[in-house]
Amino acid sequence: MPRVRRMTAVAAVGIIALAGCEGQNVGPSGGSGPVAKGTKPADRSVTAARKDLSGLKIASEGASGGYARAKFGTRWKDVDHNGCDQRNDVLGRDLKQTRKQGRCIVLAGDLDDPYSGKKIDFTKSKAAEVQIDHVYPLALAWRMGASRWNEDRREQFANDHDNLLAVWGVPNRQKSDKGPGEWKPQKAFQCTYAVKYVAVAHEYELPVTRSDHDALQDFLVRC
Repeated sequence: MPRVRRMTAVAAVGIIALAGCEGQNVGPSGGSGPVAKGTKPADRSVTAARKDLSGLKIASEGASGGYARAKFGTRWKDVDHNGCDQRNDVLGRDLKQTRKQGRCIVLAGDLDDPYSGKKIDFTKSKAAEVQIDHVYPLALAWRMGASRWNEDRREQFANDHDNLLAVWGVPNRQKSDKGPGEWKPQKAFQCTYAVKYVAVAHEYELPVTRSDHDALQDFLVRC
């Protein structure tokens, strides 16, 4: 398989992935949450996202038949060969005040959940409180064309840091395999979420539905 290019749009917002825009948060249920403080994505990232969104193919979802998580390879495989599995890589990147066992295993830390604005105390004994979400969901990717990829490309996609976020388990379960046309993060994170989603879709040449396209376009207006 060709080597996957690094996504410039995502790289520019990587360090602020948990920040988004300042303002009043709206959680998954629509209620108000705490104000999120942070820095918006760089203007060049937003410009690139708008350009890339205009170039994405718009398509209807295909059939979900045949989908299984196992079709996307080894879960949290160390595809970047740094010696740590991808789950612990993402926990180490997205959590603050982390405590580790050895170089890799994150035992505890603090998460400012990007999807809801809620602050979560993560401990390994209650690992389900913080989950690793695929920004562009695997099952949705399958329906939008990943079913035709080879196994290596699907495994790379499922373990690509740029498509992964540490999030609170509650909104992650609500999001499930929905695209941005059906599920939205808090308003303060919608700009960053759109930049990341579009970059993943562009990198892997995945189309989006009309409703997802329109939602992403609206999110980018918030930048």
